[in-house]
Amino acid sequence: MGEYNEKKETCGTICLKYLLFTFNFFFWLAGLAVMAVGVWTLIQKSDYISLLPSSTYAATAYILVIAGAIVMITGILGCCATFKERKSLLKVYFILLLCIFLLEVLAGILAYIYYQQLNDELKQSLKDTMTTKYKQPGEEKVTSAVDKLQQEFKCCGSNNSRDWADSVWIKSPDANSRAVPDSCCKTVTPGCGGRYHPSNIYLVEGGCITKLESFIRSHLLIIGAVGIGIAFVQLFGMIFTCCLYKSLKSEPY
Repeated sequence: MGEYNEKKETCGTICLKYLLFTFNFFFWLAGLAVMAVGVWTLIQKSDYISLLPSSTYAATAYILVIAGAIVMITGILGCCATFKERKSLLKVYFILLLCIFLLEVLAGILAYIYYQQLNDELKQSLKDTMTTKYKQPGEEKVTSAVDKLQQEFKCCGSNNSRDWADSVWIKSPDANSRAVPDSCCKTVTPGCGGRYHPSNIYLVEGGCITKLESFIRSHLLIIGAVGIGIAFVQLFGMIFTCCLYKSLKSEPY
């Protein structure tokens, strides 16, 4: 009877080992995906970060990059801990899983909070950013972001094209009597911002603020969903780890 119980326990342990190994393989792939989403947000969409008044959007992306890198390392550690059957390694693995879980939940919560307050934040700051920093010394990132925003989303000004009447640059001699920046033009040519006409300028009510808000919101949803989704999957990994830990004999000293 004792021999049967020992064999049954061994079979259970083997099943847990393979379950945890399979989990770690997909967990490693998930870590790669999480890191890719974070890097993609920071590299491909970083132009618009300079137009946002707070760093929450960038912070959520950085958290995903860090969490993804730790996930990939943890996945390898998990495989080693599983097949070597070392309880000490399983402890470290479980602690790392817990840390990653908390990081990804944090990214999801930050994305949700910022999603809720984004509209008010943009209303308060985007016009000021565009009119006071555009084409000003040391504000090259903002200038580039504004030009890209207006061309990519076919818009002009924060709320509408009339916002540019308050621009520091438009009022200066450097603007050469332009009414709006050249990036407001449907076909960009040097000095085209001087001809203020619907056939030439994107005179769209609602301006760029609605376009930028929609863009950022869609990416916050992706970041939040990835963070919370992977965190949920990790719960299974922590459960498998605890079960395997309990099924193993104590390590000899």
